[in-house]
Amino acid sequence: MKKPRVRTRTWVAALAAILGVCVLWILWAPRKPSMIADIYSDGKLLRRVDLNRVKTAERYVVEYYGESNTILIEPGRICVESADCPDQICVMEGWLPGFGLPIVCLPHNLLIQIEDGAP
Repeated sequence: MKKPRVRTRTWVAALAAILGVCVLWILWAPRKPSMIADIYSDGKLLRRVDLNRVKTAERYVVEYYGESNTILIEPGRICVESADCPDQICVMEGWLPGFGLPIVCLPHNLLIQIEDGAP
């Protein structure tokens, strides 16, 4: 009894179709945008943080003429956790929502903004 032969063309066509679907999926799969948080004090860039690469929570303290802001960095988000400025507006702003408005502490000349890290 002979085994049925599958033609080579059929296999090549099937593999080409699978490869094509894989390539299309790689090219058009939704990607999470890279979010880079820039922390400035007195107009100078102190630190850049890729929020998508943060694995554990971290606190970063920024000193300004004897006063300070404590910045909380967590996976995918950033905020000013505490500050010793009189108005506490930077703390009340909460988590930075993403692209758009920055967190600003005018008494300490602190600015935190998120930019798209895509080239």
